[in-house]
Order: sequence, then structure tokens, then C-alpha cells
Amino acid sequence: MPEQDWVAQTEELFEAAMFGGDTAALDASDDALDAVEAALCMARGKVLHVRFLHDREENGREPELFERAAELYRRLGDTSGEADALFWVGCWHQVVKGDGATGGPYFERSYTLARTVDDHRTMSYAIRHLAFADKDAGRFDQARERFTESVALRREIGFRPGEAAGLVALAYLAAETGDAPTALRHLDEAQSVAEECDAKAVLGWIEEARTHLRA
Repeated sequence: MPEQDWVAQTEELFEAAMFGGDTAALDASDDALDAVEAALCMARGKVLHVRFLHDREENGREPELFERAAELYRRLGDTSGEADALFWVGCWHQVVKGDGATGGPYFERSYTLARTVDDHRTMSYAIRHLAFADKDAGRFDQARERFTESVALRREIGFRPGEAAGLVALAYLAAETGDAPTALRHLDEAQSVAEECDAKAVLGWIEEARTHLRA
């Protein structure tokens, strides 16, 4: 909720409890503040993750923030929020620590929870990172299926930068399995999508992938 909304809401609840004797307002205050804290933990954790991607310096607060968010969302009964937070806990293990085995169960739980509430965005992230684990383990057919599902989910919700990123992942998989024409086709499609939505970072990934294919 906007800052002024939660500040005003919790102030009203405080006064209701303090001066009006409404003890139920205390629980309502806890819920309102937990929702704000969870969102703040997610935002801070994501900032730390992107910083890691740029400078490759770990920050131990990242998993703590996502774990706290997952706990709060679970208490609040916010299934979509919990699924998102669990995905990012898994991402910490897989991407930051290089421990896909530990990250896997978080992705599985994230995907399962997100599916129960039809949260296609979180589903697309969780299944994408399960696909990375499959690729690293040599399960190429399963990786292809999961990358393809991730791209399809992102197309359904109009998540264009994510769609382009998913096509890059499919291109790398095709190249790794010796299918250069398919890899180039995925990259061409990814470039078209990334240019349409001005996803500059993804355009950089596409150029890196083309260089990799030419090597």
C-alpha cells in the first residue's frame, strides 16, 4: 500500500486500541505492519541480488530478507507473496552460492504455491530456474520443456523482458546440444522482443550469446 495509506491506517488502529479500547485493532495493526515489512524485505533483497549480479560480492543479508518475507507472507496467508519470496531464497542458493541442489526444493515449492493462485509470473521464474538445474545436470529434454513453459507463461502475461530472457536461455540450451540453427532462431526472436520493450540488459545478453556461438 502507499506509504501514507499504511501510516494513516496504523495510526488509526493505534488510536482505536489506545483510546477506544478496541483490542482487535492490535492484531489488525500487526497484519498491516507485517505486510509492509514483507514488501520492504522483498524490495531490499532484490536490490542486493542485482548488486551481486553486477559486482559479484555476496551480502549475507539477502537470504535473511527473503526468508523473513516468506515467513511474514505465510503468516498473512499471502500465497503469491510466499511463493515469490521462496523463489528468491532458492535463487540465492543457486545463483549466489552456486548450490543448485539446495535451491531446487525452494523452486519446487515456489512453483507449486504460485500455481495454486494462478501467479504466472512467479511460476515462470521458478520453472526457469528448475530448468537451469536440469541443464546443469544434463537433463536437456526436461530443461527444454521447462524453459519453454517459462517463456509461454511470460507471453501470456505480457512480461516481454522476461520472455526475451527466456528465449536467450533456450538459445544457450540449443547451442549446448549442438543445434546452432535453433539457437540463432531463438536469439533473433529474443532480439526482436527485447528491442520492442527496450530491454537493454537483455540485448547485451543476446550479443554475448551470439559471440559465444561464433566462437
